[in-house]
Amino acid sequence: MAVTGAGLEGVVAAESRICYIDGGAGILSYQGYNIHTLAENATFEEVVYLLWHGRLPKRSELDALKAALVENRPIPAEVAAFLKNVSRALPMDVLRTAVSMLALYDPLAHDNSPEANSKKAVKLMAQTATIVTTFDRLRNGREVVAGDPRLGTAANFLYTLTGKRPDDVMERAFDIALILHADHELNASTFAARVTAATLSDIYSAVTSAIGALKGPLHGGANEDVIKMLLEAGSADKAIEHVKYRLANKMKVPGFGHRVYRTTDPRATHLKSLSEEIGKRTGQVDLYQTSKLIEQHMKESKNLNANVDFYSASTYYSLGIPIDLFTPIFAVSRMSGWTAHILEQYHNNRLIRPRAEYTGATVGQPWVDIDAR
Repeated sequence: MAVTGAGLEGVVAAESRICYIDGGAGILSYQGYNIHTLAENATFEEVVYLLWHGRLPKRSELDALKAALVENRPIPAEVAAFLKNVSRALPMDVLRTAVSMLALYDPLAHDNSPEANSKKAVKLMAQTATIVTTFDRLRNGREVVAGDPRLGTAANFLYTLTGKRPDDVMERAFDIALILHADHELNASTFAARVTAATLSDIYSAVTSAIGALKGPLHGGANEDVIKMLLEAGSADKAIEHVKYRLANKMKVPGFGHRVYRTTDPRATHLKSLSEEIGKRTGQVDLYQTSKLIEQHMKESKNLNANVDFYSASTYYSLGIPIDLFTPIFAVSRMSGWTAHILEQYHNNRLIRPRAEYTGATVGQPWVDIDAR
């Protein structure tokens, strides 16, 4: 058997129409649309439709999707009760369990027809956001904010999280952030989802697998590490010394480098602009300045580029989002990509069953009686 790169690097594990990445050229596209085109023109709901259907929606189709998402925002009372009783738990642990619980109260949970799975994808998109904001309100002793049917996904999330309707700039900033995180080909969580779906398990099980993978600090948890580093560094004039200290002591500087990209992460360019704009509006521009100095130093000293996690950290923090919700928000966005990949896997399924390069003891070991071992 041929030896492959560690971590399956460079190994093609599936055919997919959903996402294209050229790491050398810094290109990311969803269903043929460059991420820059989508970030500059699309709404998150349009991107969700694009990922699921392979084309941009007509106005009537977009209106129908928005209406379906609003209709499915409320979560089962039993799930809300669970959220109230786990106020001290880690948000990603809560999200993983609550999303899995949704299957218990969905009469279509075990219907694997394309029609049923499409309906469940809509539910998951709508209810994942509700789980995150409801949990945060409850754990802080605040009254849960009912969603506003007039608000889109991004604005409604911020409204139900903070109790305040965001202005147009903040809404658009968060909308773009959701677009940028929507999909990224066969990353760890998406691959986990496809492996589970390939067994013909239900869509709730598949996305629960994805959430478990996203939780890890080498995947979705990286942006939490970035903001903690920025806050630890303090003011912009102390930023470089802080990074030099980390590098000298062989400590990781989160938010730099990427397994796929060998040039600038195309998502980072938009988040950098958002970090500056939102920082100025909310009095957190120092975080942007600190980030910019660190980015420059890492490029000059280590030739490493900022990735999507680096500027998303200061953007989310400036929007007033609690640090431990950064990764759950990643899940809120990536649910669009996960469900798209799961639906694609179901459509042309083959059980995913790779092989391992055996490195154990010589085969055919003789048996040794237990008293002689």
